[in-house]
Amino acid sequence: MPSQTLGAGIFRNEVQPPGRTVCQAYWLMAVPPSAPIVAQNPDLRPGNGLGIAMMLLGFFLFSAADTIAKLMTESLHPVQIVWTRQLGLLVPVLGLLLIRGRGILRTKAPVLQVSRGVVAVGSAVCFVMAIRHVPLADAVAVSFVAPFIVTILGALMLRETVGIRRWAAVSIGFVGTMIVIRPGLGVMHPAVFLVIFAASMFAVRQILSRMLAGADGLATTVAYTSITSSLILTLPLPFFWQWPDSPRIWMMLVAMAAIAGCAEFCIIKALDIAQAVVLAPLMYSLILWGTFYGFVVFGDLPDGFTWLGTAIIIATGVYTINRERLALKAARRNATTSA
Repeated sequence: MPSQTLGAGIFRNEVQPPGRTVCQAYWLMAVPPSAPIVAQNPDLRPGNGLGIAMMLLGFFLFSAADTIAKLMTESLHPVQIVWTRQLGLLVPVLGLLLIRGRGILRTKAPVLQVSRGVVAVGSAVCFVMAIRHVPLADAVAVSFVAPFIVTILGALMLRETVGIRRWAAVSIGFVGTMIVIRPGLGVMHPAVFLVIFAASMFAVRQILSRMLAGADGLATTVAYTSITSSLILTLPLPFFWQWPDSPRIWMMLVAMAAIAGCAEFCIIKALDIAQAVVLAPLMYSLILWGTFYGFVVFGDLPDGFTWLGTAIIIATGVYTINRERLALKAARRNATTSA
């Protein structure tokens, strides 16, 4: 859940009109993809190869933006950092408004749209506050608790059916998270619990996305999330704003916003041309990129227990994705039979 995004594939078990089966890509935390995603035809698509490349590039860029954010926490407040990062998404949204007009702001569920933007802010700020103290790779690993929280909330709030196997995967995934954190042993900075809170907020955002899936389109949800979060962050900004004291900080702020914006484009484009079921497991590349940047920039490498916990989280997450994929196929098959 790096900063704006956390991308885990959580599929909604319901049948939409042809070509409109809804799925969710689980995302970055401090803030990334930001809207319901439409699953493609179950047949293999020519765009899968390019989609995979763009998805991997998007996650690589998101990790780069998170690395810059961590560097800037030494001199700037997280609110200012997240606000600047949001500009990377807000600027293209404003351009879209100029091109397509205010029609993209028409929504059937304004309260849900605004609520999604609110929780996106909470998730993003908490994540950036956490990585000030927690190694980047460790924070990314812990953030992948979000898909499991989505499963729990989906069962409690949306009355989704969750079988014993998925509950077992959720339980084992939490065990993996505890191995990474090792609470009470003083191994991890207490700020790691901010990552868990951020992941929880991200999970709430994904539940809201499921509730919005049949109401509004992708452009509408992206626009509301971007505008709402930017406005909310602007309100307290005067109390935390610090003028960068060097050209280097200015360059880093601009680079972070630009990189985050490019990453968003890559992710959304990938999900537009390729099958979501193919792309969903690629979110775990964030752990590799986080480890890479953490070592190269900060000299941090996860210890053996962190790798063990991370492996458990990845294994149970991929298993959950596969179970969701099978459930989606069964729903499609039943719908075809009924028709």
